[in-house]
Amino acid sequence: MSLINIKEIKRDFKLGSEVLHVLKGINLNIEKGEYVALMGPSGSGKSTLMNLLGCLDTPTSGTYILNGKDVSKLTDNELAEIRNKEIGFVFQTFNLMPRTTALDNVALPMVYAGISSNERKQRATEVLKDVGLADRMDHKPNQLSGGQRQRVAVGRALVNKPSIILADEPTGNLDSKTSIEIMNLFDEIHAKGNTVILVTHEEDIAKHAHRIIRLRDGMIESDERRSPVKAEKITL
Repeated sequence: MSLINIKEIKRDFKLGSEVLHVLKGINLNIEKGEYVALMGPSGSGKSTLMNLLGCLDTPTSGTYILNGKDVSKLTDNELAEIRNKEIGFVFQTFNLMPRTTALDNVALPMVYAGISSNERKQRATEVLKDVGLADRMDHKPNQLSGGQRQRVAVGRALVNKPSIILADEPTGNLDSKTSIEIMNLFDEIHAKGNTVILVTHEEDIAKHAHRIIRLRDGMIESDERRSPVKAEKITL
């Protein structure tokens, strides 16, 4: 069974008396364990599609089945629960709590999931070790580099063991060397069996994926399966 099954998804936005047709009937299947890049120029609909995939928005029409559940018809509270359990988000701007340690930032999704304090600490510690930040657990975001902040964000995305890691321009605020480090990390995450969906406008970032889906004018223009390029190895 597909992890993601989208049928005839449309998303319209009202602008005064006009209706803007952003997604015009998207059909898409993504299997568990795939590594997918979503690409397209500004205005192509890729951000809108990402918001729908991440249950941050609902479609105007069509169906979205995620892990066997029709999420296109859920309430806001039900969508929030799906987001917390099924989807790990990584954003370009990191979106960390500024006055909170790396450990507490990573543990935050588990608070909403009702996990006990001891288990939260143990799991967050494990995840920070996995992303290479064992020695930075008590640091706050302003004491970390951009790459380290993004590693904290990746750790937070992984901590609830979600079905999907959804990354929106995850290297957009990073220099080239740090971007390679973060893409190495995504390659490792995928190798462990996670489903990864990247939204990017950078071809060299998209080349890490096994499948590149290109959008144009609210439609899928191409869907290419390919051999990924491995990130350069850097001594950290």
